[in-house]
Amino acid sequence: MAPRASWKGYIKLSLVSCPVKMYPATSASERITFNQLHKDTHNRINMKPVDPELGLVERSDLVKGYEYEDKQYIIIDESDLEAVRIESNHTMNIEAFVDEDEVDVIYQDAPYYLAPDGAMAEETFAVLREAMRQSGKLAIARLVLTNRERVITIGARENGMFVTVLRNPSEVRGTAEYFGNIPEVKPEAEMLQLAEKLIEQKVKPFDPKDYEDRYEVALMQMIREKLKGHKPIIAAAPERGNVINLMDALKASLGQAKPAAPSKAKAEPAAPAKKPSLKEAVAASKAAAAKPAAAKKKA
Repeated sequence: MAPRASWKGYIKLSLVSCPVKMYPATSASERITFNQLHKDTHNRINMKPVDPELGLVERSDLVKGYEYEDKQYIIIDESDLEAVRIESNHTMNIEAFVDEDEVDVIYQDAPYYLAPDGAMAEETFAVLREAMRQSGKLAIARLVLTNRERVITIGARENGMFVTVLRNPSEVRGTAEYFGNIPEVKPEAEMLQLAEKLIEQKVKPFDPKDYEDRYEVALMQMIREKLKGHKPIIAAAPERGNVINLMDALKASLGQAKPAAPSKAKAEPAAPAKKPSLKEAVAASKAAAAKPAAAKKKA
């Protein structure tokens, strides 16, 4: 089934416009989540709106309110929101271009993929994409997502484009509160050289598959063990070693460091065994539980 676009509209540069579709570039659907259950009945708990005076209320009776003072609200209805809708509802109007490395990573929020909407849009889309790729630039535009205007960057990625929603500057905290008390220290040249050599020995190509979420893996293993009727096996946390001198630690690290793993182009690692899904684990658990019953019938 073709992926569903989360936004459709136009990307516009001066008098040039192109219909496009935008898709979320990430998904949390594979992340393990839990439901709230009652401890005795194991029934799933429903979260329902409660008014302090009226008790349980219907969701259809809820309205939006802005708290302008403590416990003082002004009611905002749909007509108020409709009155402030702007052009960027359906248009990514490019306002400027910046160098790719000028956008600080701390401002980068949600990522999306951008593709042409229909065959007639492909040529214009390709021209804009390649112009940005060859110039090393990102476009700055505005876009309305979930009724709120957001500033975005648009850049070339493979044969499509990549959109990043930027955080508002008011959302980014300054560093003074956190770094202000860190003293200015000039490291000793010898220690700095040792640290640089240690970094060199650890350099390798980045592959996100090498850095799996170990907590997520352990969580799924625990769930599978619970499905089998076993108690989860929890590994003890490693003990903290004694604090040693930084110079000694750097020298010891250099002596024990192993050379960086070869890149995939030089040596392809063996493909990892496919782990059964949670659904398969449940089916296997039910099959195992059914075997003793079948044996009794034969007897």
